[in-house]
Amino acid sequence: MLAWGVLTLILGVLVLVWPGKSILVASIMFGLYLIGSGIAQTVFAFLLDASVGERVLMFISGALSIVLGVLAFRHYEAGWPILLLAIWIGVGFIFQGTAEAGLAISYRGLPDRGWHIFLGLVSVFAGITVIAWPFGSIAVLALVTGVWLVVIGITQIVWALRARRGIDKFERQLTG
Repeated sequence: MLAWGVLTLILGVLVLVWPGKSILVASIMFGLYLIGSGIAQTVFAFLLDASVGERVLMFISGALSIVLGVLAFRHYEAGWPILLLAIWIGVGFIFQGTAEAGLAISYRGLPDRGWHIFLGLVSVFAGITVIAWPFGSIAVLALVTGVWLVVIGITQIVWALRARRGIDKFERQLTG
């Protein structure tokens, strides 16, 4: 998770530094990110001990992430791929945010539960924004994507470090 968080943070910073020039590069990197996270979510939909509804939401979110990742590799020769990509990304944000917030609401013992709910709601809001203004939001999409990736990256880094500290503490208790 630490490595994934660092990569996500780097991608977010690159998108924020070069928003105009990096749309094609960012879409490729974002596509890879979406495919990776989509595969992970799809696998987790079958592995996690969760209700059927939560598994279905996670599977749908993962499948949509994979589709979004593939669409991110399209060239922008005409206006419709931008429109389609913006709508798919918006829908993906909504599904991922709903799945994350729903999972956090359902599991009261989830570490950092409030952050999961918050990030889920922010993702839903970002998705609605992108769908509402698909053409006008392509530059904003780059900005929102960059900020969102920075937030996700920092969050993943913090969670990874906290988990590592928890593991170290647990190992010390076992040996001491």
